[in-house]
Amino acid sequence: MSRTIDYFLQYAKIDTQSDESTKTTPSTQKQRVLAELLAAQLKEMGAEEVVYDEENGYVYASIPATSGCEKAPVLGFIAHMDTSPAVTGENVKPRIVERYDGGDIVLNEAEGIVLKVADFPEIKRLVGQDLIVTDGTTLLGADDKAGIAEIMAAAEYLLAHPEIQHGKLRIGFTPDEEIGEGADHFDVKLFDADFAYTVDGGELGELEDETFNAASGKLTVHGRSVHPGSAKGKMVNAILLAQEFQSMLPVFQNPMYTEGREGFFHLDAISGNVEEAVAEYIIRDHDRTLFEEKKALFLSCADFLNRKYGEGTVTAEVKDSYYNMKEALASHTHLMENAAGILRELGVEPRVNPIRGGTDGARLSYMGLPCPNLCTGGANFHSRFEYACVQSMEKVTELLIRLAERYGREG
Repeated sequence: MSRTIDYFLQYAKIDTQSDESTKTTPSTQKQRVLAELLAAQLKEMGAEEVVYDEENGYVYASIPATSGCEKAPVLGFIAHMDTSPAVTGENVKPRIVERYDGGDIVLNEAEGIVLKVADFPEIKRLVGQDLIVTDGTTLLGADDKAGIAEIMAAAEYLLAHPEIQHGKLRIGFTPDEEIGEGADHFDVKLFDADFAYTVDGGELGELEDETFNAASGKLTVHGRSVHPGSAKGKMVNAILLAQEFQSMLPVFQNPMYTEGREGFFHLDAISGNVEEAVAEYIIRDHDRTLFEEKKALFLSCADFLNRKYGEGTVTAEVKDSYYNMKEALASHTHLMENAAGILRELGVEPRVNPIRGGTDGARLSYMGLPCPNLCTGGANFHSRFEYACVQSMEKVTELLIRLAERYGREG
């Protein structure tokens, strides 16, 4: 088994779910378990400038330039340690399905959990390869522990093979990416790289330099509870008003009906009672003009309900999360070109697609660190049906090594 897979199987078993409700950094203390392990492993393999930011939970390290490459650009590799709050990451039991035969995969016979080809037909592209799956009761955590494992394996290999020429490399591991806070306390000045890649994408071959523009929306409805037997003209049912608000948004601008560069409003959570209801949304669009129009529509729907039911019945808040990194990367096209060229050398046809989501790199690119996104070899993220391909992960590790070598030639 390769070091990439050894590392991944170790990291996958550590619960690192983030939690946006805590309002702390990192948002969960359990993320520190992985951070401390990574810092220790980096020191053990011989990395330099290893820093564990105890206050915020970030890990930084350097792989020194080889002789003659000291003037090469400083290249960074970044991945996030947390896993999504969408599905539990506690007690993850990764296992390897050797030489996948193209059929359904029984994840948990006792509970009848099956990864079905009918639901995920793209998995048939991996026939004959080895897949890492769970027992169907948790997510796997390939998002983004696959990226971490690939970076760690590449770093270890380069340190053990000084004959491979490369410039100085910087490594960064972040908490809380899944809740949009991964770049909040990232020290770009300390990281001190000319440019970087996040290793946080999906299937082998995917390269991404474009993300959504993203915002969060929060709707709070203040109702009035009265006994239903005498409620006429008196009750204001906050739950029903929240439903009315949702009905005012465009039906087909919804994740269930969109793809590619089509934006959406996503009702992510709703809770409450007659007295008060709270609905939480995410608002997304690749096009900045359409993004601004969506935010304006969200607020105007709230204004309409206040005019209809009385001022103060509804409050709406919109907060920008990140912006499309395409513009920030426009003067650094070499990053995508080099990654695509190396993938072709590895026998993989690159696929450049807009991310229907975001990465730490979206915000870091606007913080002065140009940072497109590389694939990891995983799929079905944030799901009990998440899986990763062993051979794909190993090729991503090789991609990182060759990128380091490619930029080392510029020294």
